[in-house]
Amino acid sequence: MSSLGPKQQVFTSLAEIAQALGHAHRLELLEHLGQGERNVEDLAARAGLALANTSRHLQLLRRAGLVQGRRESKRVYYRLAGEDTVVELLSALSRVGERSSAEIARVMASYFRARDGLEAVSREELLDRLRSGVVTLLDVRPEDEFAHGHLPGALNVPLAHLEHRLAELPLDRDIVAYCRGPWCVLSFEAVALLRRQGYLVRRLEDGFPEWKVAGLPVEGVSER
Repeated sequence: MSSLGPKQQVFTSLAEIAQALGHAHRLELLEHLGQGERNVEDLAARAGLALANTSRHLQLLRRAGLVQGRRESKRVYYRLAGEDTVVELLSALSRVGERSSAEIARVMASYFRARDGLEAVSREELLDRLRSGVVTLLDVRPEDEFAHGHLPGALNVPLAHLEHRLAELPLDRDIVAYCRGPWCVLSFEAVALLRRQGYLVRRLEDGFPEWKVAGLPVEGVSER
């Protein structure tokens, strides 16, 4: 029987979860899993990691109760465990980082704000504009992530193809771009590219996972 008191037992378990979050690669894997279920090989390719290294990181996240795994034939698939809670946890971590980290403040100034000096569109504002039909919604994630789920009525033009598909976007209509989450560079790069071409474009304040866990309407999401 543990000699720790109930509060210490809780703190010990919370520390184990915090330890699982304490690696940049594991945070990136959680961001990818926020877009939908993925197998280990796919996650390794997306994160630019060796397969064995990816598997080790995922096992640590699984032991901490942050992801769930399932086997299908010879492949193991992972998804967020308690999606709403994990996405909210990552959002809270981002807010603390923005307030407390000098390095994050430096990156925000030198990269993110350099590409988008305008205030991002809130979820509430975007909902109002979608209901009024006065905005074009642009999803700049890869096509397979879009297929896992997206905001209603969104046009999917992955960032890599955006410059060659500008004719699909209206020059006389506001555009709101979004991607994986608040730190995803895809939407920042899309906004910068489109503004150089004369488009009226702003960025959603966060991404698809945050929109979904807020209980807002989505399309294309399959539940297991």
